[in-house]
Amino acid sequence: MSKVAIVKEAVKETLVGSQEPEQLSTQTKARFNRHAIKDETTGELYLGPNEFINAVVPPTEDFHKIKREQYSILFNVADRKNQGKVTLADWGFFENLLNKPDAEYEIAFRLFDTERLGRVKYEDFRRLYELNKGPNNIPFDWDCDWARLYIGSKNKRHSLDYQQFSQMLRGLQGERVRQAFEYLDKDGDGFIEPDEFERIIQETSKHKLSDHLLENLHTLCNISQGSKISYANVRAFQNMMKEMDLVEQIVRRACAKSKDGKITRSEFLNQAAKVTRFSLFTPMEADILFHFASLDEPSGRLGLKDFAKVLDPTWRGRGTEGDSSPVAAVKSRGANALSKSLESAYGFALGSVAGAFGAFMVYPIDLVKTRMQNQRGAGPGQKLYNNSIDCFRKVVRNEGFRGLYSGVLPQLVGVAPEKAIKLTVNDLVRGWFSDKQGKIWWGHELIAGGAAGGCQVVFTNPLEIVKIRLQVQGEVAKSVEGAPRRSAMWIIRNLGLVGLYKGASACLLRDVPFSAIYFPTYSHLKKDLFGESSTKKLGILQLLTAGAIAGMPAAYLTTPCDVIKTRLQVEARKGDTQYTGLRHAAKTIWKEEGFRAFFKGGPARIMRSSPQFGFTLAAYELLQTTFPFPGGKVEKLADSASGLKEKTPDSPFYRSRNAIKILLDLDDNFGRRPLGPNEAGWKSLPGWMSGNAKTA
Repeated sequence: MSKVAIVKEAVKETLVGSQEPEQLSTQTKARFNRHAIKDETTGELYLGPNEFINAVVPPTEDFHKIKREQYSILFNVADRKNQGKVTLADWGFFENLLNKPDAEYEIAFRLFDTERLGRVKYEDFRRLYELNKGPNNIPFDWDCDWARLYIGSKNKRHSLDYQQFSQMLRGLQGERVRQAFEYLDKDGDGFIEPDEFERIIQETSKHKLSDHLLENLHTLCNISQGSKISYANVRAFQNMMKEMDLVEQIVRRACAKSKDGKITRSEFLNQAAKVTRFSLFTPMEADILFHFASLDEPSGRLGLKDFAKVLDPTWRGRGTEGDSSPVAAVKSRGANALSKSLESAYGFALGSVAGAFGAFMVYPIDLVKTRMQNQRGAGPGQKLYNNSIDCFRKVVRNEGFRGLYSGVLPQLVGVAPEKAIKLTVNDLVRGWFSDKQGKIWWGHELIAGGAAGGCQVVFTNPLEIVKIRLQVQGEVAKSVEGAPRRSAMWIIRNLGLVGLYKGASACLLRDVPFSAIYFPTYSHLKKDLFGESSTKKLGILQLLTAGAIAGMPAAYLTTPCDVIKTRLQVEARKGDTQYTGLRHAAKTIWKEEGFRAFFKGGPARIMRSSPQFGFTLAAYELLQTTFPFPGGKVEKLADSASGLKEKTPDSPFYRSRNAIKILLDLDDNFGRRPLGPNEAGWKSLPGWMSGNAKTA
């Protein structure tokens, strides 16, 4: 290249700039190729309007608020040469555009910049608006004072650059609402009917609001004494909806600080004052938020689940979310059933390990408790053990440290089905009796706990009787010379099936009230004492404390039943009273040993039950953290329960949905007009028609 040419090229770059060859990422090319079709003439891959829509629509889009054809508006932003097709280079340009921080406004600007010169002419903007507006929608006056401030008067119209155009779009929806109210307020008294307010919002904002809001717009009049809606109501409603993201942040913070995860109107306003520099929300705006959030739950205290119906525009009522086809429903049920089965098996495995750990840690206490309850003698000389501590010392001295774990294996084996069945039945029965909000009457809580305790006896009674006989044979060996030591299998064979359920009535008498006391107490301690809610997850120490406290009254109050059960299940030694049944055992113990005998081992029972639940819960939490369920999602502030989900990008193309929403602020009919045979995707202006016709 000559020096003159080099100088010319340098001058050209200085004056008009230069363009480097566009480097597209592998992901960009892959997304394009996934949907592209081949031009039969040139062999080039490209995207037509339909292929483009398939490529650009967010994966979660269900076309409920925004119809599929309306995404064709974006096609003409990507089709930079107006050829009716999007090439790989065009696609790379559009993806880069979507990744910009102000992508939504820039897409709208480029759509109306028909000459691609960086300015939007009023004539072009007005023409496209008129082509796309709904035929029966409330008219908009472009010669109003508001519009003249942005685009000038009739005789002095001027073009808008990007900053001016985006600012105009920012305030356009508010002006549409103002003009619509003035248009419907025929008598000029500053009030309109509820159905007229509903029409205004349906035409101007329905693409940004949830179904719950749209279905209940007419109830806005209920926040005042009259039956009509004032302009102040309309403006307050619009302001609240306009600040949805900020409202959600305030609600989340306030609910997180609340003990029960719910807040009042005053708590919302107090938190709003802390978050913002000044009082951004008026009392009327707060009234409107709480009115729509509490329609299904008339209460002064609301949680995230209530606010989700208002704040989340994707919230769908009446179970209509997602694909409702029969095939999809069957697939969904099948997938859910499999997922629940796997998760149940996972929970069962972790619960078994955690339960076995808890039982192992407190087993020496359980052995002392059993020895104390089986002690028959009433006089000082007849007692083998003076108290629980004396019993512990003598077991270690006479049988060694291993003696404290006599019969531990059946106990560990029995913990798995016991914990699994107890927890499953309790949750199942509570679910039957709970209402839609998860509330349950205290009587039904007792029934759920009692049912859980009753079902576990089927598995635990055989294991308990084997465990008890193994626990006491150490002291028998010391008191009876030559007494053989029996294994667990020998005891099972010797007892037989009927013998394994000896004392089952006493076991039922113990376990049913124990669970009926324990589960409701544990639930209320977590909720009322520690403030557990959908937005507050308790720590391990709080769970340990709740489990330990709940186990204390449950264990001690059911000690008499446990004493009777132990006496019935232990093999009577020579000279000891033989009990024939539950009633006979109770009468004989009362007669021979007195009332205090029914509470033998009570302190040891408390010392065993309370820490056992603590160790079990701690182990369970640790196992869940160390070995998370494969494919499971980490919960953030219990959003899955609350219904108000965190906003997460579903690829760059969720920005395309937001861009459409900004365009729908102009009119909800944008992009719905059927395309003519020579139109590639956007409503044609004269300059565009010729470009489209060439490719038709």
